[in-house]
Amino acid sequence: MKRIFLFIAVIAVAIGCISAQKNKSGEKRQYAVYGVAFYNLENLFDTINNNGKYDLEFSPQGARQWNAVKYRSKISNLARAITAMTTKTTPGGPAIIGVSEIENASVLHDLVREVDRQLEAQGKPSWNLQVVHHDSPDRRGVDVSCLYNPRLFRFLDVTNTTLRIPDYESFRTRDQMCVTGILGGDTLSVIVNHWPSRLGGQEQSSYLREAAAALSKQIADSLWAIRPNQGVIVMGDLNDDPQDKSCAQVLGGQRKPDNVDPHGFYNPFWEMLDKGIGTLAYKGSWNLFDQIIVSGTLLEKNNPDALQYRRCAVNNFDFLRSTEGTSKGGPLRTYSAGVFLNGYSDHFPTEVFLVKPRK
Repeated sequence: MKRIFLFIAVIAVAIGCISAQKNKSGEKRQYAVYGVAFYNLENLFDTINNNGKYDLEFSPQGARQWNAVKYRSKISNLARAITAMTTKTTPGGPAIIGVSEIENASVLHDLVREVDRQLEAQGKPSWNLQVVHHDSPDRRGVDVSCLYNPRLFRFLDVTNTTLRIPDYESFRTRDQMCVTGILGGDTLSVIVNHWPSRLGGQEQSSYLREAAAALSKQIADSLWAIRPNQGVIVMGDLNDDPQDKSCAQVLGGQRKPDNVDPHGFYNPFWEMLDKGIGTLAYKGSWNLFDQIIVSGTLLEKNNPDALQYRRCAVNNFDFLRSTEGTSKGGPLRTYSAGVFLNGYSDHFPTEVFLVKPRK
């Protein structure tokens, strides 16, 4: 009986959960539902120093005394957070998960193996998440990457684009990873980002994130030059909030979907932040850097019979929250003031839900 249950569960994941909902016109239709998530994994490093002084911190000899016990605990904690990303309409978890602050492909393979181990311990079918990784030129050696469930998302292609800043030859940051595949029968590209930090001050460093936003827009435009109707998602730790210049003006992420053209962008997390919900806390106030911004081609009004955006969420599960001190209610991070907290990340994961109408 257990085998039969697992087989049925796997089939349900493979075809996507069907939900009966009303569209904008009030017509009741059936939809397949898919989750697309992003998670900053907060310094997911192995214990081996491969990058000199930049990697020493995350080694047994470094200040954090980063050893195998702490590493395995970090992997287990992150896997718990990922396996919790299920809903009634997405029981098999997200179809796609963009991630940032990872050192190499090896740590991601450890992570996806732990995800399946925890699922199997719960009597649930494994997700068999696949890893798309690329080594970026970032000085600290951290990369962005993508995980996907092959039962839900059919991988087609990946490109990685380096952000270059004129008159700043020594500048190094994370490449932008564009993963393209088939979700719900439609072509979808996800551009995974970790834009330059606010080091030196928000205003003084804004031009770097504006350049990153311009690059994301350029990548999206190049995709539409080939397939004008395809969906595009820009996601990542953008180190800016939805209303900041990089997101709102350069990329053009709009607060409301009403006037978004097919090749424009709608940022559903703008209104989320307006409600006081964020993904990281700094000096007692919330920021929402971890955004998932959807193209106008993913809005029902522009493409009523195609894959389309339905809602968004900050996955601030109770167990991901700090329960004491000045950071109470915020993300329970791995370290704070040099003390190992055995937490998860200093960011909450985010997710959008896309639906595909059934004919």
